[in-house]
Amino acid sequence: MSARRGTAELEEEEIDGGPGLAYMPFVVMDDLLDKLKLLGYDHEFVIDLKMKPLSRHYFAIATNPGEQFYLFTSLSAWLIRKTGRHMEPPQEYDDPNSTVSSILDHLRQLGVTVDFPPSKLKSGCGEHAIFVLDRLADFALKHVNFIWKKPIYPAEDGGGEDGEVEDEAELTLDKVEEDMMAEFDGSDDEEEENILHMDDLKNLNKQRESEAWPEEILHSNTTYEEWRLEVERVLPQLKVTIRTDNRDWRSRIEQMHEHRGKINETLNFTQKQLDDLHSEITRSLEKIASREKYLNGQLEPLLLEYRNLQNVAAESREQYRQVSGKLVEKSHELAQISDELDRVKHEMEERGSSMTDGTPLVNIRKALTRVKQEITAMDVRIGVVEQKLLQAKLKDKTNLQRDMNAPVYNNMDMGLF
Repeated sequence: MSARRGTAELEEEEIDGGPGLAYMPFVVMDDLLDKLKLLGYDHEFVIDLKMKPLSRHYFAIATNPGEQFYLFTSLSAWLIRKTGRHMEPPQEYDDPNSTVSSILDHLRQLGVTVDFPPSKLKSGCGEHAIFVLDRLADFALKHVNFIWKKPIYPAEDGGGEDGEVEDEAELTLDKVEEDMMAEFDGSDDEEEENILHMDDLKNLNKQRESEAWPEEILHSNTTYEEWRLEVERVLPQLKVTIRTDNRDWRSRIEQMHEHRGKINETLNFTQKQLDDLHSEITRSLEKIASREKYLNGQLEPLLLEYRNLQNVAAESREQYRQVSGKLVEKSHELAQISDELDRVKHEMEERGSSMTDGTPLVNIRKALTRVKQEITAMDVRIGVVEQKLLQAKLKDKTNLQRDMNAPVYNNMDMGLF
């Protein structure tokens, strides 16, 4: 018995829900399709984006993983845009890990707790994919201010009229039952009267009562042979069959005595068989109890080991969840580092191309040549200016000498003139 209890406990631990839990994704998928229709999925997603329309159980059953994953990501991006956020429509050749990570990031930003790894969404179907789409559809309905209206129930008649109708129905039913019982009793009486030919006797009595008694004795004119032939002709009709009544208590008592005798006869035989069966069942139960004790003793260490393994598995699942969360963070860091690396590579390529290009050197040489030409022209101009300055100095010097060598006249001579 303890082994059975242990097995039952293990089954209860393994099964978290009832047997109908396996069909829950179909129900949620049905509700999800109704929500999508409320959001205008038929026109905005199917017609405008030229997508394939979904069936009632599209994401609940795995059919084509590639097609289902593409439709799942496209529908998720459309629902995210419906919530007022921005997400580009995914392409068929995008990285599935980054697409799933971005969808889950938007879902976490909306306040939804995600307790499953992103790899569960790579198949594009199943309860996790339906959960993500259903939550996004709920937030989209909230964003468009959709409100469920109260149901409108049809008007019903008053309670008094219903009570009268029920009373009339009960009276009618009682009347029908009485009529049926009366017909049943009348049919039994009619059958008995027909069997006894009571109708003929009644008619004969009526005829006798209606006819007047003759005053003289009637003499028959029929011969013996005619009488005999008439008797033979009507003899089959003169037979009276009396049917036994099953409702007679005497016949029932006789039947009860007969059944009791038969029961007493078979009781002795069946009693022996039942005693043998009881003893055999007792021995079998004793063997089962002994085997159960033996199995309990043998399975006890295995059950303890199984429980320990379950605890270890639970810890491993918790560690896996933590590691998966860290993996998502690391994937984001890797994406940032890869973007930075691409930027650095682009800068290095630009610098390398600029270093190997000879155009700047040619421009520098041309500039040097042009500077040298300008310097030469400037030297010529400087020489010309120096020459002019020298000539001007010489001219000034000659004029000065000439003025110094000129004669000096007295004032008297000046007055004479």
